[in-house]
Amino acid sequence: MRIRATVAAVSGALALSAFVAPAAHAAGTSFHHDSVVKAAQTAAQQHSGKSAFTATVDGDPYALNATFSAVKVNNGKSIVVGTTNTVKVPFSYTLTHGADVNVTASDFVTSIDLYKGASFESNDWDIVGTKAACTVKTTTTATCTGTVSIDPLELINSDAGTWKSAAFAVAYNGQNQTTPADPSKIGVAVKDPAAANFYLQRLSKLTVNAAPEPVKKGKTITVTGALTRANWETGKYAGYGTQSVKLQFKKKGATAYTTVKTIKTSTTGALKTTVTASVDGTFRYSFAGTSTTPAVNATGDYVDVQ
Repeated sequence: MRIRATVAAVSGALALSAFVAPAAHAAGTSFHHDSVVKAAQTAAQQHSGKSAFTATVDGDPYALNATFSAVKVNNGKSIVVGTTNTVKVPFSYTLTHGADVNVTASDFVTSIDLYKGASFESNDWDIVGTKAACTVKTTTTATCTGTVSIDPLELINSDAGTWKSAAFAVAYNGQNQTTPADPSKIGVAVKDPAAANFYLQRLSKLTVNAAPEPVKKGKTITVTGALTRANWETGKYAGYGTQSVKLQFKKKGATAYTTVKTIKTSTTGALKTTVTASVDGTFRYSFAGTSTTPAVNATGDYVDVQ
């Protein structure tokens, strides 16, 4: 069962106690996801609008001398997820830090969190990446890379659309990740948003069939097809209704398609229209895409006109 994490406002000492977190935050990495993300989210919420904060009060973590630049998530492209395969999304950034920050320490954690909602610390749903692998470039810079695994079993259809990213770094400095004795010794830096917004999309499929084949010149060709997309809640593909789709044609010997007409899918995603046979060539349907569903072209269907 999917459970969404709720990040409560915390004043005073940093709250790193146990909380319910989504399975997407779970295992397969070498650090305690829940505690690290909670630390970064709490710090961001306490000092909204700042990448880090400036004072240590009542056990609050201190502002880690670290900043993020050149942040890339999936190389700036939309993330498309089907019904079965987990999608591994690459991320990278440059981490610039003070000379006193040891990015190679075993308890130094930096990563990316992808989320849908208002902000990193107040989101509807988020998926955290692996602990980034940072390569030291100079005494104060490192390049960091990692991946975020997106499992369609952890998604619901309303998750499709605009998402954001936050970069964070937490230096535990010897403190226990889940039950720190002195939270004021923990350093936290956050950049939210870290990169441009992106779309998380439901994988789309498009088919076409032009009939009859062959056909006599001047006769009617009926072109049918269907536009479907991943339904993350059923694990199947379902029709995408009332969407504009172009019928395109490529004459035999030509290298490019031209648009014949634009029609709309039925409420079940079905496509059907007619054209008059004139010359040999290939028909296809083409869908431009939406914020929730990527563009897709059907594999062309060749018609021999006699």
